Amino acid sequence: MAEPALDATRLLGTLERHGVRFLVIGGLAAVLHGAPYQTVDCNVTPEESDDNLARLSAALRELHARIWTGDDPGLEFQHDARSLRDARTWHLITGHGLLDISFQPAGTAGYPDLIKRAVFIEVDGVRFAVASLADVVHSKQAAGRDKDERVLPLLRRMLAEGIQLDHDAE
Repeated sequence: MAEPALDATRLLGTLERHGVRFLVIGGLAAVLHGAPYQTVDCNVTPEESDDNLARLSAALRELHARIWTGDDPGLEFQHDARSLRDARTWHLITGHGLLDISFQPAGTAGYPDLIKRAVFIEVDGVRFAVASLADVVHSKQAAGRDKDERVLPLLRRMLAEGIQLDHDAE
């Protein structure tokens, strides 16, 4: 079965409503910076404090998040702040689409590193942080996956031409 279409605004809005500190990374970050391609999932890096991960766990419960196996509806799982931290990457399915959580994206030191250069945007009343285009490029380059290698020339050109969101991190 096919995964649900991505509704990133609703997905990210749920994280925001729960007060989760996170930033968008990966393909969706590239798209938000203006890359002209589509993505089927939302990738985020959360801040790792116990309080923040407890809020993330509550948001995941509201989203009815399940472990994505490639088969709908995915596997149910119990989680809390500690168990979320135990795996460094989560591939989840929600009613609003696929959600990948990565605590330390390739080539980065995670949230504390990425938030320094993040850009804050608002979409449909939802305000959230997006990794800088330079960090997206660096991470995709460090990951070295075929799918990343295919988009890197375009992202590097965008970076060289200054095509990206304005930096207004708080």
